[in-house]
Amino acid sequence: MKTVLVLFAEGSEELETITVVNILRRAGLAVTLAGLSAGALRGSRGVVLLPDTTLDEALKHSYDMMVLPGGQPGTDNLKADARVLGLAQHMAQKGKYVTAICAAPAVLATAGLLDGKQATSFPGALDPFHKVHPQHSAIAEDGKLITSRGPGTAMDFALTLVERLAGAAKRQEVEDGLKR
Repeated sequence: MKTVLVLFAEGSEELETITVVNILRRAGLAVTLAGLSAGALRGSRGVVLLPDTTLDEALKHSYDMMVLPGGQPGTDNLKADARVLGLAQHMAQKGKYVTAICAAPAVLATAGLLDGKQATSFPGALDPFHKVHPQHSAIAEDGKLITSRGPGTAMDFALTLVERLAGAAKRQEVEDGLKR
């Protein structure tokens, strides 16, 4: 079974986080929601989430994909965490999927993973990173780096992640199930 690590920091965007976790679990993928710290964390809109585990515990395992939700100050908290940057770099080096939505592609850029790559983000989030080739599409893929624009693209982003890990037929199955 494919494994996915979704990170959640204080101030991360709840809609993006829950949408991704929900859709990936509907697809039968093993999803771990890890908080940067222990206990319940408050998202960018004040919703409190209780992650499955902490990042320190999650780092004891390997994953096929990592997902970074956006939101503020969540993105800044992810960017400031050396464990997050190191994990993103390690996964990219191992040929694993490294993904981010909204402002969180800036975390990947900070880790040096978007230099010379195509990426999309919430408008302005990638402006300081001049080596990134910004796209204006809802989702941008450059190899195993997948980025998306924001809360309004979370469902399509999550379905794209399902397709990459479980195939087009599984994506269609999950998508069809959402319309019933």
